[in-house]
Amino acid sequence: MRRLTTLTTIHRRQPPAIIGFILALVLVSCVQTNLLHKAVAGSQIIVSSSIEPNTFNPQLMEQGVGILSLLYEGLIRENGRGKIEPALARSWDISEDQKRIIFTLRKGLKWSDGEPLTADDVVFTYKDIYTNAAIPSYAKDFLQIGKTRSFPTIKKLDNWRVEFTLPEPFAPFLRTTKLEILPAHILRSSIIKKDSAGRPLFLSIWGTDTPPNQIVSNGAYKLESYVPGERITFRKNSYYWRKDGQSHTQPYIDRIVQSTVSNNDTALIQFRSGSLDFIDVNPNYFSLLKREEKQGEFTIYNGGSQTGTTAMMFNLNTGRRNGQPLIDPIKSRWFNTVEFRQAVAHSINRPRMLNNLFAGVGALQNSPIAVQSPYYLSQEAGLPVYDYNLKKAKALLLKAGFRYNNQGQLSDVDGNRVRFTLTANVGNKVLQNMAPLIQEDLSQIGIQVDLNLIAVGLVVDKLTNRLDWDCQILDGFPMTIEPNEAVNIWSTVGNWHFFNRQPQAGQKPITGQQVADWEQKIADLYIQGAAANEAQRQQIYAETQRLSQEYLPFIYLVNSLSMVSVRNRIQGVKHSALQGTFWNVYELKTNPRSSTS
Repeated sequence: MRRLTTLTTIHRRQPPAIIGFILALVLVSCVQTNLLHKAVAGSQIIVSSSIEPNTFNPQLMEQGVGILSLLYEGLIRENGRGKIEPALARSWDISEDQKRIIFTLRKGLKWSDGEPLTADDVVFTYKDIYTNAAIPSYAKDFLQIGKTRSFPTIKKLDNWRVEFTLPEPFAPFLRTTKLEILPAHILRSSIIKKDSAGRPLFLSIWGTDTPPNQIVSNGAYKLESYVPGERITFRKNSYYWRKDGQSHTQPYIDRIVQSTVSNNDTALIQFRSGSLDFIDVNPNYFSLLKREEKQGEFTIYNGGSQTGTTAMMFNLNTGRRNGQPLIDPIKSRWFNTVEFRQAVAHSINRPRMLNNLFAGVGALQNSPIAVQSPYYLSQEAGLPVYDYNLKKAKALLLKAGFRYNNQGQLSDVDGNRVRFTLTANVGNKVLQNMAPLIQEDLSQIGIQVDLNLIAVGLVVDKLTNRLDWDCQILDGFPMTIEPNEAVNIWSTVGNWHFFNRQPQAGQKPITGQQVADWEQKIADLYIQGAAANEAQRQQIYAETQRLSQEYLPFIYLVNSLSMVSVRNRIQGVKHSALQGTFWNVYELKTNPRSSTS
């Protein structure tokens, strides 16, 4: 289940330090250290994030979604190995025809305000929010089943049992029920009541200016305070259901502080100074931290290959909004030429990226499915791979009708100079360093690339609303274990179908949008794969990987290892590339020195 975690998680991969900024960063660090190191009652840990949430409404959150794992749970959850475990539901029964599932909730569940959590909340969440046509819920993509994109029906059997009925067998459904359950007693009225435009008030509820005590959760923590530009504080939820083997309530840590650190270099400095308890380890400063590991009293954990990679994509949308094309039609013709995309893939020197930006710690990525997945297709098994080969790149461009002048500049068949803008998040130093390399690489095949490094909020706006970008690179672009968890990327109407995105609920319509045959084929295969048996799924998802690599809606770049540094005073860490560092936050403890941060 993926959203814009590439831009939002509280445990992102951090870039190398830039020496020229050290003095300024130390000054910032001192200010934040004084702020965060005040004595507090009980235990706490301090993490950092460069991203703040755009809202505290889980279904409308596009930035900062990493905090939701602290605040909410679903019927099931996934552990650090990706295995399904009971969560709010203690058990479930699946019918022989695989079309009916009955979940039995734990007795005595409560919301963070002390109100009972029952089957009514589950029915409300799925029926009134997730499948509500008036709400642009990210969950819709994962719940639409089959070619008809029908939703499962849900009904309450009693206070503790709910029954889902599926229109057809749907292999990923059980895993889908990790979606957050939301409080009916708080939110129901916002679904019923409408604003002056006839839209549910739900679309404006729980904004970032909402008093924290009005935001009700069911997870290990609840929101305690939010100071924009400074920090978000979470206090343990005294009504959380978990207890350990000795019947002690969990979580053990009283408070989690997420400090807003806009510059990633500052985060490294703060961690080294002791004012942060956690940091992602970029390969470029792995050696530095490894040398300081013992003296700094922290441990570096290696969780294996990341499930979020770096990727590049062109805007293939041919649509028009308010009578104006989203993309210059001349550029659009280039971008929609498959040989053009293949030539670009051959011209990017990914081995140089791996060595220069990732210190050789990682691997070249070629598939939209994670290497840990049983559905992963290797190069040996037939996955197309694009090696660094300028000769092949130029031959593909000539084949497609492009031409070179005497200066080696590339033009199209009509004489238009091939030039486009590459956009990336300015706050992500991996992307900052990667963009000029891509610019230099493409100049070798005569393409002029203009760089547009902008704030993450503008990146999100372009991807999800304005749709007016040429080319993007993203860091942490998700690869999945269960392929259907990327259905929102591959469905032609999916919320994450960025390369040819349709407007979502409430957005301005566009006209003239076209869907390519290969694009529809991949979408259809994802529908088939969700309903197929295991052997058929292997074949179906192998074909989706072959198609995605042949037609290249995404050019996958480099995938690093998932490494983090955590203070030794934090005990119980089980870092996982699949689920991150805090997937078992309820089990984490601090030693006696943690009474102050």
